[in-house]
Amino acid sequence: MTGGSILVVPCCEKGKGGGHITRSIKLIKELRAAGKEAYLFIPANVKIDSFLQSFQFDKMLVFTEKGIAKKNWELIVLDRNQTPQDELIRWKKLAPVIGIDEGGPNRDYIDFLIDILIPENFEQPPANITSCALIDLPQKTRNPQDARNNKKLKILISFGQEDAAGLAVRAVKKLSKKDFDGMEITLLKGSLFNSKYRIPDNVKIMNSIPNLADRLCEYDFVITHYGITAYEALFAGTNVLLDHPTPYHKKIAKAAGFEDLNNLKSFKKITVNPRLRYARSQTKHTTLTKLLNSLTMQVKRRCPVCGKEANNRSIVRFPDRSFRCCSKCGAIYMERSSPQPVEYKREYFFEEYKKQYGKTYLEDFPNLVAMAKRRLKVISQITSRKNAKHPAGEDWEKTKTLLDIGCAYGPFLAAAKEEGLMPAGIEPAQDAVRYVQKTLGIPVIQGFFPNCPLPSPHSLPYDIVSLWYVIEHFTDCFAILTEIKKILIKGGILAFSTPSFTGISGRKHLRKFLENSPADHYTIWSPKMCVKALAHSGFQVKKTVITGYHPERFPLFGKLAKSKKSPLYWLFLLISKIFGLGDTFEVYAELL
Repeated sequence: MTGGSILVVPCCEKGKGGGHITRSIKLIKELRAAGKEAYLFIPANVKIDSFLQSFQFDKMLVFTEKGIAKKNWELIVLDRNQTPQDELIRWKKLAPVIGIDEGGPNRDYIDFLIDILIPENFEQPPANITSCALIDLPQKTRNPQDARNNKKLKILISFGQEDAAGLAVRAVKKLSKKDFDGMEITLLKGSLFNSKYRIPDNVKIMNSIPNLADRLCEYDFVITHYGITAYEALFAGTNVLLDHPTPYHKKIAKAAGFEDLNNLKSFKKITVNPRLRYARSQTKHTTLTKLLNSLTMQVKRRCPVCGKEANNRSIVRFPDRSFRCCSKCGAIYMERSSPQPVEYKREYFFEEYKKQYGKTYLEDFPNLVAMAKRRLKVISQITSRKNAKHPAGEDWEKTKTLLDIGCAYGPFLAAAKEEGLMPAGIEPAQDAVRYVQKTLGIPVIQGFFPNCPLPSPHSLPYDIVSLWYVIEHFTDCFAILTEIKKILIKGGILAFSTPSFTGISGRKHLRKFLENSPADHYTIWSPKMCVKALAHSGFQVKKTVITGYHPERFPLFGKLAKSKKSPLYWLFLLISKIFGLGDTFEVYAELL
């Protein structure tokens, strides 16, 4: 993450407690210590000066609405619990938005989600990263010998800065019905704590405990609500009991596996949920500050396929990328949160290609040429129909020029040359360019379209432009289609192939399909949405060919259809062709 400032926006409304503000203040201090310019946002109508003063937080680092739009923001970090839609839209206009423990209905529209306190098995769609180990873990842990030496159970009651639901008092009442004399109870009273209930004299009241996280190991039990303190106590090796200010807190605590204070019959029967044992044993790989500094957010405020602006929701998230679905054209597109790991060098066509297909690109060259001839036949059929309808006087029988973008080692160019066309190519891999130039004798330029010169001696415009399994590699397909229109004759043919998310693999398990999608596939199409998306760029689809049939990928009985000798293979193949369930497809479109 480079350049710009970070704005942290906590939940600070009355009745929401002080946990979100506390975490935000801590995060800002850590970010600034790491060399980042970080600020806190507090609405002008929220007065928490005394609260900020108790944390020795510099008021000069606080932003209200004034001046926000004029500053260059790199990230907006929301610790809002539930972010309203209008507010989220406003933040997204300023910078990429990171959501921490976002539980609201607009969760799917946040650019990058980090769940620290929301368990992965909870009812909401998974975040990009889920890890309670992002909490700053206590340095000190409980010594079992200390527990054996204690004559009384040492219990800490802590319900945050505000405790608007009065849970601390309820906990004291609950404990008073048990063996009060066998307990040593400490009530941690937050700065916003207010209660008219008389606390019994044998309950020790403290306004604060310095370095609380490292003092939790001194207690046998910590009674709190679901939040950071609960996990800190768990990591410290202390038993944890929870009470709940809202039904949401109760539901999420149950999903995480914590014990409920209200279900407690005996302190002696406390057991740690296996899921929490695992959480406690997690190795701490990083901190929240380091995680934020590692992000290189690539967000799109308009669809990279149809070009329409839309507030598109995320459908699947992974640590290094998110996938969104365009509400206008239906395309799925990727937004990366880490650099693309793929380089287009010789290894891409040899080692990587062989892993997928069992042979190198050049070993597969004859098959690729045969496939290219089939594709050229489709193009020829489309242009033949055009010739029959074309007005007299126009020369449609001339030798056609063809540009193959991302031509690799040139099988399509070789086939086009054999068929009497005038082919040329563009390819980023130097080794492939050298092969096409020297072995095939076809003009090709090394580079990335459109940021490279066009091959000579061809004159513009081209009759045919093709991209075979290339279009998905562009981060902005709409811009690429716009550039192709500039170099293609009116009535010229655009032909490309690409993976389909409505094939058997995508329909079977979309999340797994997207997880296995290559790291450099920025858009994923389907035959149906392709018609609408290309229309936005001025193309009319003339023909679609479904390819990539895989009977063995059918659910349940697909494993019995791996061999062509199996009757199920032919049955599932027939079903695939009837319903268009191929994992790839080809498109042939005319520029209007």
